[in-house]
Parts: sequence; structure tokens; C-alpha cells
Amino acid sequence: MSKLPRVVAFFDGQNLYRCVMAAFGYTYPNYDPTKLSQLICAKHNWQLESVRFYTGIPKPQDMPFWNNFWVNKLANLGRQKVIVYKRYLKKRETKTPSGVVTYFVEKGIDVRLSIDIIRMALKGEYDIALIFSQDQDLSEVADEIRNISKERGISIKIASAFPHNPDPSYRRGINKTDWHTISKIEYDSCRDPVDYHKVRTVKSP
Repeated sequence: MSKLPRVVAFFDGQNLYRCVMAAFGYTYPNYDPTKLSQLICAKHNWQLESVRFYTGIPKPQDMPFWNNFWVNKLANLGRQKVIVYKRYLKKRETKTPSGVVTYFVEKGIDVRLSIDIIRMALKGEYDIALIFSQDQDLSEVADEIRNISKERGISIKIASAFPHNPDPSYRRGINKTDWHTISKIEYDSCRDPVDYHKVRTVKSP
């Protein structure tokens, strides 16, 4: 009897949040990564090996409200055995005719995610890398996984999962990957019921 394909799920936390907001209108990251991973794997008879979550978070002095949210959500993911990788968002300022505008950018998260996908492929830790993101920068990772698969003569696949958006311009997964859309009904079945805005901060990372 053949073994089920082994899957490692990789979450681009901020990208998924923005995609969900555009598709379904939710204004904060209310998804449960483990449930979403299990949903896709169950649909295709895959075996989920592990879930990995990557995100930038604001410093407490910059955005206390959202820092509190992410600190608590990530702590809960850790209790679920989700492997979490986080970095602080970088503050940037730009001058405009109306004054100085402050904004925050995520640095290094997609690089870390890409490195881990390639590293784990080389170590043979999965048969399918399932990425929850629509970030086209990750298409280069798909090329590298395809090369590894060819050079080693083994089957390694890479897929992207994302919320279904009625707007055709948003209906793209990561190029050069297998696409798996998530309907609103499916997404709602995988929502995290905890409102981390209201949870007492456990410990700042």
C-alpha cells in the first residue's frame, strides 16, 4: 500500500491576512492555520506533517494594540505545536506635501520562508510544500524545488492555497505552483474563535 504524500504547510501570515480581507472582508487575522492545513490535506488525501507560520509583528511601543494581538495569537499557535518565525516590522518615514507619513514594512520574512522550503526539500522532509500565500516573489522558490526534484529523481511538489476572490484579478496563486482555492464556507469553518485583542498579553517576544 502506497504511503500518503507528506505535506508541510507554510503560512505567510501577513499576505494571507491581506488576501482574506480582500476576498471576504474580515478586518483582522481570524484564521486558524492548523485547521486550514487540515482542510486542504483532507480534500486531497494528503498527510499533514507540520505547520509553520511566518509573520512580521509591530513593536509594542509602535502599535500596542496589534502587538498585543499578535503576541497572544502566536503564543496560542505555539501551544498547538505550530512552528512560528517572527520579526519586528521596520518603521519607515517619508515626506509628503502634507507632512511626514509613518508606515511599517515587513523585512526578511519571505526570505526566511523561502530558505526553509528549500532546506526542508533538500533534507527530504516533505513531498508537497503547501504555501498559504499569493506572493509572486515565491515563484522563484517553485523553480528551485522543481530543480531539486529533477536532480534527485524524486517527486517534490509545491502548491499555493488562497481564498477565492470574485474579482478575477485576485484569482491567482503563486506562479509555477499548483493552485488550491478556499471558499468562504470553507474558510469560515477554519476560523479561530478567540479574539486576541481581548486576551491579556502573555509576554512580549
